[in-house]
Amino acid sequence: MLIGELSRRTGVNTHQLRYYESQGLLEPDRGLNGYREYGEDAILTVRQIRNLLEAGLSTQTIEYLLPCATGTTPDLVSCPELLDVLRARLGGLEEHIDTLTRSRDALRTYIETAEQGMSPQYACDTTTAA
Repeated sequence: MLIGELSRRTGVNTHQLRYYESQGLLEPDRGLNGYREYGEDAILTVRQIRNLLEAGLSTQTIEYLLPCATGTTPDLVSCPELLDVLRARLGGLEEHIDTLTRSRDALRTYIETAEQGMSPQYACDTTTAA
């Protein structure tokens, strides 16, 4: 099937499919006319890529994991290296969440403090703040 049909069947636009190809995630054949030609297995691969992206994995990590993927979820065949990669990504996400939580809490404190001490005669001119 050509890239347009793969796009229609997966709901992923063609520029994203080309990006997946550039990242080594999809490997179409080339017809004599130079057009990309995908097999039926590309539909499953695209669905796996999308689900792994939704899990917060980078395309570089997905390239490493795809050979271990089965099914659309996808299920991943367990091996120590695979688990190390997934655990490292989870740790990075948890650190990021912690940082965002601290930032949110600090902003709430600033807002509460500003609201409590706000006097109409000393109101800030927020039109110049960025």
